[in-house]
Amino acid sequence: MESIHNTLFVGKFVYHFESLPSTNAFAQELVSKSKPSEGTVISASFQTEGRGQLGSRWESAAAENIMLSIVFYPTFLMPYEQFELNRIIALAVRDTLQIYVTTSVKIKWPNDIYVNEKKICGILIQNTLQTNGIQSSIVGIGINVNQLNFSEEASKATSVILQTKQKHDLVPIQENLCQNIEARYLQLKTRKFAPIHKDYLLHLYRFEEWHIYKRVCDNHTFKGKIIDINNEGCLEILFENNEIESFNLKEVQFL
Repeated sequence: MESIHNTLFVGKFVYHFESLPSTNAFAQELVSKSKPSEGTVISASFQTEGRGQLGSRWESAAAENIMLSIVFYPTFLMPYEQFELNRIIALAVRDTLQIYVTTSVKIKWPNDIYVNEKKICGILIQNTLQTNGIQSSIVGIGINVNQLNFSEEASKATSVILQTKQKHDLVPIQENLCQNIEARYLQLKTRKFAPIHKDYLLHLYRFEEWHIYKRVCDNHTFKGKIIDINNEGCLEILFENNEIESFNLKEVQFL
């Protein structure tokens, strides 16, 4: 077991493995069998069954990237406020990557981080809900750091090394990530959602730009402009006829 310095609780306990099927699955099992300290990190050099949102596969080369999950107990959030956790995690990852990458790092709704129109990080948050709050959250993060080659299926992927033309030590990046997540999580605990929302929109991919999208249910393509992410975490798009439509996860495709 390792620990990360300069944090109060995120990364104070780190369980690192050379290989795991999934850090999120391990963290969920840990939470179900015991109650690890809030901020406990499960990391792996390689994942054999890494997953993204709604079961999509997460591709990552061994020992070249950051793959970790963090345990939180955000009982101060109601179930309908769970997207607020997504906002601060995405912002913390963006804050971290912007240290290393000179071009603008963007948050692509709902759970990806983009640099130069390519995906550099994926986030998967799994919440256990109770009627009066969120019982626990497993925050899974995969950051492409030193990977140079990606499969054809992951042709829209990039990494820190591809953006900076230099190899990076994973340890300080992970330490910065834990520090930034802790800072944003403590901000969330104050329940001042408005400045978090404002920050999120400031760094949102394609915010207030006209682009082409496709509605998944009927394959209809349309021109629209992202104008907000509402409190439920839905994407709000303005159409050319001034109508606004809200889209949930996997209901709209970015073209």
